Amino acid sequence: MKDLYDLGETPPAGHIPKSMYAVVIRPDRFGPPAQAMQLEVVDVPLVGPGQVLLWVLTAGVNYNNVWAGLGSPVNVIALRKRRGSTVPFHIGGSDGAGIVWAVGEGVRQAKVGDEVIVTGAQWDERAVDIRMGVDPTVSRSVKAWGYETNFGCFAQFALADEYQVHPKPPGLAWEDAGCFGATAGTAYRQLCGWPPHVVGPGDPVLIWGGAGGLGSMAIQIVRQRGGIPVAVVSDAERAAHCRSLGAAGVIDRREFDHWGRLPDTTDTSALRRWQLGVRGFQHRFWQIIGSQRDPRIVFEHSGQDTFPTSVSVCDPGGMVVLCGGTSGYNGDADLRVLWMHQKRVQGSHAANTQQFRAVIDLVAAGLLDPCRTRTVPLAETGAAHESLYANSGNLGNIAIRVNASSDSRSERRLGTQPESAVVSGSMPRVAVSQCP
Repeated sequence: MKDLYDLGETPPAGHIPKSMYAVVIRPDRFGPPAQAMQLEVVDVPLVGPGQVLLWVLTAGVNYNNVWAGLGSPVNVIALRKRRGSTVPFHIGGSDGAGIVWAVGEGVRQAKVGDEVIVTGAQWDERAVDIRMGVDPTVSRSVKAWGYETNFGCFAQFALADEYQVHPKPPGLAWEDAGCFGATAGTAYRQLCGWPPHVVGPGDPVLIWGGAGGLGSMAIQIVRQRGGIPVAVVSDAERAAHCRSLGAAGVIDRREFDHWGRLPDTTDTSALRRWQLGVRGFQHRFWQIIGSQRDPRIVFEHSGQDTFPTSVSVCDPGGMVVLCGGTSGYNGDADLRVLWMHQKRVQGSHAANTQQFRAVIDLVAAGLLDPCRTRTVPLAETGAAHESLYANSGNLGNIAIRVNASSDSRSERRLGTQPESAVVSGSMPRVAVSQCP
């Protein structure tokens, strides 16, 4: 038995090697993803009570680890240090799929050898607010796994809580299984998790960033539920992608120039110019819908540049539901429009266990395409995030091949492994060396 195995090389059943390959972020190289994310050799984390150690086959790319690499808006390594962590690096990856390799004390719902998809929301099941009945994703204890917490899926082994793992549908490619969970789960919660504003038959829905991972999932969910998805894009290739997923039409944001923060409402000239831009955008939406109907739900995640328009064009009594702010965190709105038309602004984050299982079921039933448009090896994790950071031609979801073989569409079953793989422990071991 070895202390370190090559990527794609399967350790003997029941053996947990000392070290693993991982894409690591360290404070001294914070910056653009290609600079920040480097392949290293670090120690495999120890498995604590209620945890599972996952032998990672594939992972997915999400914007949160662009932020982790930049060290901004939050230095997640320093944040964890203030909470008592002694681990001086970050291993990201909030999306992934693989095989349960070991389980900690008390684990009952996962067993060694299970093929699983892992969800990216992590919380304390013993938290007072959860025990009082609050949705776990609203709990004060909730954290983005692989971002706010460590040891995500950009490594040969990942460490997750028991409730995070879900059965992988039989026959689903590992690359597909590992790349859609965070975007699909987030989109599903935005569109289906906030009654009475749940997308239904005939509901017009405006989807910002329609060709990205979130947008690609949102278009399909709206269409699957009988709604009318209208996507906002920035070029012809993205427009074609959205139409292929079922978008009723697309709006090219390059045709408008009113983006950015809302002008001061006392500057009547600037406000009037901005309003003319919004009206043009609204008329384009009407053209696609075929009537003067505004979106009942606006699917938001771009933030500062688009939020003022979202609030303005949302249907009276409708909802703007927001899960991010990639263009900035200042969300301006004319409050007169908000209160007079009784519109709702709703924050949304990740997905709870039931919602995450629902999107897996949609994929298993062939009703939701994971939209994997690119697959890269683990060593190119930084480059994949770099393209996301630069918004350079990304469509759908990007998968990262960790331990999966290039022909991993076929099922890979390792069989039942011995009880010696059930381990206990608490704190993860600290990295000691860098891969040459």
